Amino acid sequence: MSETSAEQTEEGVVFDIKKVYTKDISLETPNSPQVFTMEWDPEVNVQLGSETNRLDERFYEVVLSATVTTKLGDRTAYLVEVHQAGIFEITNVEEAELPAVLGSICPGILFPYAREAISDLITRAGFQPMLLSPVNFDALYYQHVVESQAEENGASA
Repeated sequence: MSETSAEQTEEGVVFDIKKVYTKDISLETPNSPQVFTMEWDPEVNVQLGSETNRLDERFYEVVLSATVTTKLGDRTAYLVEVHQAGIFEITNVEEAELPAVLGSICPGILFPYAREAISDLITRAGFQPMLLSPVNFDALYYQHVVESQAEENGASA
């Protein structure tokens, strides 16, 4: 039988999802109804980004932005933008590890919510269902780190 003492709890890492919510959402179908009469062979562009706001010493807001632009030739069929947010309680994480938690783990938690919102909006707008492919946020975060370091090294040379 094991018991967790108050001392162990105070020293242990705390990672807790306090709230997940949609901060901003929009849908534009600028060429409706004409696009519904065109052959459906779309070009889809997906853009992802995230930003972090420290609320206090324990709480962080992470906002995952996802923008999907779908075109038929030179006409935009639809543009969907979702800012999916979460409030996370994070304590006792090494300062060097915190950016990876906020830049990789938190967006990974938020992504399924954003993907569902995007799919729902597209379907409600009368278009064929679309489900965004899974995203490796670890790889995206580390790519960002490498690019940032390369920029710093280039600027200091």
